[in-house]
Amino acid sequence: MGHLHILTSDPAAHRKLWIEVLGGVPVKAGPIELAKFPGVLVAFRQGAPSAGTEGSVVDHLGFLVRDLASTKNKLAHAGVPIVRETPETRQFFALFPDKVKVEFTEDATLQTPIRHHHVHFASHRLEEMRAWYARALGAIPGMRGRFKAADLPGVNLSWNSAEKPPAPTKGRSLDHIGFEVQNLRVFAKKLEALGVQFEVPPTWRPELGLTVAFFTDPFGAYVELTEGLSSL
Repeated sequence: MGHLHILTSDPAAHRKLWIEVLGGVPVKAGPIELAKFPGVLVAFRQGAPSAGTEGSVVDHLGFLVRDLASTKNKLAHAGVPIVRETPETRQFFALFPDKVKVEFTEDATLQTPIRHHHVHFASHRLEEMRAWYARALGAIPGMRGRFKAADLPGVNLSWNSAEKPPAPTKGRSLDHIGFEVQNLRVFAKKLEALGVQFEVPPTWRPELGLTVAFFTDPFGAYVELTEGLSSL
């Protein structure tokens, strides 16, 4: 997919959980530390988030694990609250520092202990948002169980219906979601033709070894596009 970027008051706490507890491989893009999992990288940087994920356009993050009970025990032992369990579907939700909500679902057939699975949006304009991601990013619409969804390499995008407009993600603990693309400058022109206004146009960042661009989607999700992150 690309990456999930967490803004946290305690990067060390997130490092412990994503790397030491969940087994993410530590990598760096310049000064930014990331935990690498099959399908995604999770970045965490120092900051003062305004609120957690719940109530924002990105309600929670989703990972598959091979052994749900072991994952739950490790997180609980590390002091992470388990906020909801659904044994019938082999799932639980954990609340990471800075109120980052993460869902874990068991898949005993996984070839690795853990891999990325989905980003779960909340929207009062669900159909419109899904259609936009299909049109702009090429996501393939479908269903994931009872959820309306769309697939991109490395990630399933899923939606919950919201009664009112959720808060934008920028400045919250899940500050932005990032998609790795090829030929970023060309891709950005396609998005501009669809009406996207870039807050940061495609820019080469030598200290990161990446070309990056930022925009906010029409529904409030802050999005980074990167070219070069897949080489980490």
